[in-house]
Amino acid sequence: MIELQHLALHYALGETRVDVLRDVSLTIPAGQSVAIAGPSGSGKTSLLLLLAGLERPQAGHVLLDGQALDTLGRDALADLRRERVGIVFQSFHLLPSLTALDNVALPLQLAGRRDAHARARDFLRRVGLAARQHHYPGQLSGGEQQRVAIARALVHGPRLLLADEPTGNLDDQTGARVRELLLELNQEAGTTLVLVTHDMDFAAQCQRVLRLHDGQLHEARQEDAHAA
Repeated sequence: MIELQHLALHYALGETRVDVLRDVSLTIPAGQSVAIAGPSGSGKTSLLLLLAGLERPQAGHVLLDGQALDTLGRDALADLRRERVGIVFQSFHLLPSLTALDNVALPLQLAGRRDAHARARDFLRRVGLAARQHHYPGQLSGGEQQRVAIARALVHGPRLLLADEPTGNLDDQTGARVRELLLELNQEAGTTLVLVTHDMDFAAQCQRVLRLHDGQLHEARQEDAHAA
């Protein structure tokens, strides 16, 4: 599903060059669940941006389903994300003028799906927000907005889900519900799941745990997940 070939990403901090990724290569088969752990500022979110085609590396290639993202233009990348990828970022990117229901239904409406609102209602129910579907983002707490963003990322049945701290703003009970939903989607629908998380209980439930440190990805043993 995902192949990284000798990725390099860096930026300048004053006169200093900061290497975010250094010659990173990785293969993630379709249907696998992968957690990426590492210290704050290590580049985990930047890696997700590369996987989504929202940022380009200085060197190397990202292949999604065999398609090299650097060969695609902006419109083709947008089409690929809309059709195959679900993304949950820490900033929720909800449209403030749309209700929770309409925010979740929007990707399906853009694809011409007649069942857009029915599916949106179902996914809001699954994240525990059935009673809040007609509220606007400004009327929702941060945790509720996070759940709307998660429902929107899942509603079109993506082949790949990228999630940046998907349970970071949620209480323990709601976080557990969201973890179950994401892993259920991974197992039942075969959705490839790549998530950045500090929740090592969540990471330990994934099939692989990768540790990003000093620009390099290292495979962590499953039994060592809590130490990642």
